[in-house]
Amino acid sequence: MRDEAEICTPEEVLKFWFTELSYDHWFTPSADLDQQCAQRFQASHLALSRNRDDIWRQTPSNWLAVIILFDQLPRNMYRGSPLAYATDCLALREAKLAIGAGADIAVPTEWRAFFYMPFEHCENLTDQTMSVKLFTALGDPGYLDYAIRHREVIERFGRFPHRNAILGRTSTPAEEEYLAQPGAGF
Repeated sequence: MRDEAEICTPEEVLKFWFTELSYDHWFTPSADLDQQCAQRFQASHLALSRNRDDIWRQTPSNWLAVIILFDQLPRNMYRGSPLAYATDCLALREAKLAIGAGADIAVPTEWRAFFYMPFEHCENLTDQTMSVKLFTALGDPGYLDYAIRHREVIERFGRFPHRNAILGRTSTPAEEEYLAQPGAGF
């Protein structure tokens, strides 16, 4: 792990996420990748979750980097731990501000989904509806399918049942039945 004083740059996050990794890496769990994410970005994630300087909002791509640092990388670094979701609220706040400023349309199309993921990860129906709207506009059927499926789970349960055990929440009988189905959860 890096020294906490050595915060990564937005460029390092983007290079790692979009150049060193690919779609398969992003959405296929891997202990090796989780460890690599923790070694390279955990100190920065912790430091920036407490205090960010303005460099992270200076350009649309920088803004995207901090969203990835708060939304995507924790899911790798802290897989199976409540910390995986601890900065979701920060990612969502940054995503709302960035989209409001038009940052999402100023980056390459293939990067835009990561501005929208914080909405998809939120356990709030209003944000889920925004996720579906954003992914509809993006025009990628794969991402849109996942957005719709996430929203359906929130419509049904008001939360993501697959997080219950990790977050110490008791599952309802309906959630237990759902979780017993093949492919339940994300």
